[in-house]
Amino acid sequence: MAIIGIDLGTTNSACAVWQQGQAVMVPNRLGKFLTPSVVGIDEGGNILVGETARERLISHPAMTVAVFKRAMGSQQTFRLGKKSISPIELSSLVLQSLKEDAEAFLNEPVQQAVISVPAYFNDLQRKATRQAAQLAGLEVERLINEPTAAAMVYGLHEADDSTSFLILDLGGGTFDVTLVEYFAGVLEVHASSGDNFLGGEDFTKALVEHYLRDNGLTLFDLDSRQQQHLYSILNDAKHALASNQTVAVKPCLPQQQQDWLLSRDRFEELIAPLLQRIRYPVEKTLRDSEMKPNDIDEVVLVGGSTRMLPIRSLVSRMFGRLPAANVDPDLVVAMGTAIQAGLKEKNSDLDDVVLTDVCPYSLGTDVINEHDHDGKQGQLFMPIIERNSTVPTSIEKMVWTAADNQTRILIGVYQGESRLVKNNVYLGELEAPVPRGPRGKESATIRFSYDMNGLLEVDVTITSTGQKVSKAIVNAPGQLSEEEIARARARLSELKFHPRDSEENRLLIARAERLYESLLDDEREYISRMISQFEAVLERQQLNDIRKLREQLSERLDMYESGRYF
Repeated sequence: MAIIGIDLGTTNSACAVWQQGQAVMVPNRLGKFLTPSVVGIDEGGNILVGETARERLISHPAMTVAVFKRAMGSQQTFRLGKKSISPIELSSLVLQSLKEDAEAFLNEPVQQAVISVPAYFNDLQRKATRQAAQLAGLEVERLINEPTAAAMVYGLHEADDSTSFLILDLGGGTFDVTLVEYFAGVLEVHASSGDNFLGGEDFTKALVEHYLRDNGLTLFDLDSRQQQHLYSILNDAKHALASNQTVAVKPCLPQQQQDWLLSRDRFEELIAPLLQRIRYPVEKTLRDSEMKPNDIDEVVLVGGSTRMLPIRSLVSRMFGRLPAANVDPDLVVAMGTAIQAGLKEKNSDLDDVVLTDVCPYSLGTDVINEHDHDGKQGQLFMPIIERNSTVPTSIEKMVWTAADNQTRILIGVYQGESRLVKNNVYLGELEAPVPRGPRGKESATIRFSYDMNGLLEVDVTITSTGQKVSKAIVNAPGQLSEEEIARARARLSELKFHPRDSEENRLLIARAERLYESLLDDEREYISRMISQFEAVLERQQLNDIRKLREQLSERLDMYESGRYF
């Protein structure tokens, strides 16, 4: 039974499957590869999905819903006629439609899928995506980040040498940036960043706001049908600017007396704040991966909104080269999910590719805020697994009791980047008993272990008693079986040691210290600095950084021992 790949998008969704050595797009019931992510209900109470629903956005705005992906993982609901419906339920209807199209195309039942999500989706949003798939009758084999899926299509796994690619994915509602490197059969994600509320919809909204100002109007002056009509007209004008210097918008509202002219230059002025919001995640990704624009071999554009000329111009200026967009940006993510589905099926047409990913948000716990005298700030966030750490990973940190005669330690688990835990995403908590004593006497080691399936295992060990309390936090309850959780925990258990205790690392430090004792003056000082640098990296517990620096240190020690430095 085939595993299908699905790109569940904000504006459009698509489905693909791996067949006969290639990713094949699955046509929908209208023979098209893109299915609008729009859900409606007709007068008879029948559900409409896709292009038919989109056509009714203008004529029946109260009975049609779009752009609901942005609300995934939240408590927001939408009105669909007289019903209140969640973004999970709306997404499940789109997934169900794609599932039915795939079954008709393959002429067999479909039960499993690889589904793409924005790289910057948090755990709640990923959990919501899995729940939507479950409602649609699909078992999620894997959630794959959209830029990672696109990278696979661009043939990174076929590259001969080490190659680094920056994937810029600007869709209808979200923007993702991911730095990927291929080396020796490994497709490694180094860093991801993004903006879950930046996409083509925002560029159209900027045009709508400008049009209303020019015509002395506000949205409150228009009814829902007029709003949808104006949005549709200006969205078409935005696309027309790709091939025209100026676009004339014919009167589309009673208040508009003559053609409204829009030039490329004016459009770029209007969207300048949005272009600035594109720069920030790009710069953040480069900073997190410690790379410069000149270090990137290729910049790849993904998502239909990257067709806008101001986007391509911005990227060209930032990197001093033309970006690549060789594959249809609307379809490339769906094709990548099909490749991942083929790998899951262990298809003989595909060579094994080791695909590593990163944790897009920091994971940590709450600690006492000593300076919160009025109680308005709340607890501080202490990151344990920093964002863009390669997964699977396991990191530990130490905490101490915060009050006299404290009898328990309550460990909250959060995801995010804010200094204050109240601004981050709460994932769960666990409690461990501690012996009574003065503040700061008792300590505990908190270890976070995280894998690609979204399993976060938290271990708390009380130093004085050795008592250990553990809890597994799964980002999608009900999606991982007990057997799968047990396998994941077994894999993570192999990582649960401090890197400084690794025999390989201890041996390298011993070797460096022996060489230090045999040298004098500048050479001795140089070896001392290298040892200190390596020990500092060990304390950060980032296994990839440790591996790279260990290789460098070993190579330099080889050179000293062979006399090539003298």
